[in-house]
Amino acid sequence: MTIAVGEKLPDVKLMKAGENGPEPVQSADYFAGKKVALFSVPGAFTPTCSAKHLPGFVEKAEDLKSKGIDEIACTAVNDAFVMGAWGKAAGSAEITMLADGNGDFAKAVGLVMDGSGFGMGSRGQRYSMVVNDGVVEQLNVEAPGTFEVSSAEYLLNRI
Repeated sequence: MTIAVGEKLPDVKLMKAGENGPEPVQSADYFAGKKVALFSVPGAFTPTCSAKHLPGFVEKAEDLKSKGIDEIACTAVNDAFVMGAWGKAAGSAEITMLADGNGDFAKAVGLVMDGSGFGMGSRGQRYSMVVNDGVVEQLNVEAPGTFEVSSAEYLLNRI
C-alpha cells in the first residue's frame, strides 16, 4: 500500500556516500526533527533524472529553504557509490543523496515500479514529498513515463 499524507515514514536503512565509503542512515533518524523535501528518481544518471529532476532541485534549493525546508534529499534504487558520484557530477552539494540499493525504502513506502523492460529491474517510482518530523505532509507521485508533479518547482508552489 502506498504511503499517504499524514502517515509516518517507515524506519528503513538507507546508505549515503561518506569520505570513507558507504555510511548507513536510518530513515527514522534522518527525518526526525526537521522538514525535508524528498524526491525519488528511477535511477541515477538516467536521462530525465539527470537533465531535469535533480537539476531542478539544485536550482530551487535556496527557494525551498526560504519556505521552511531544512534539507533536500534524493533517493534512488542505486548503491551509495553511484549516488555519491551522481551527486558530485551534478554539483548538488545542497542535496543529500540517499541510496536505497536494495529497494527497501521504495517497498516500505509502496512506491515501486517495474523497470525490467529497460533492464533496470525493480526501482523506486518518480515522486516528491515534504516530510515534517518523519510525517508526510505532501506527496506528488508521477504517472508512469511522466515528469509533471514531482519537480522542485511543483513542490515549491505547493508549500
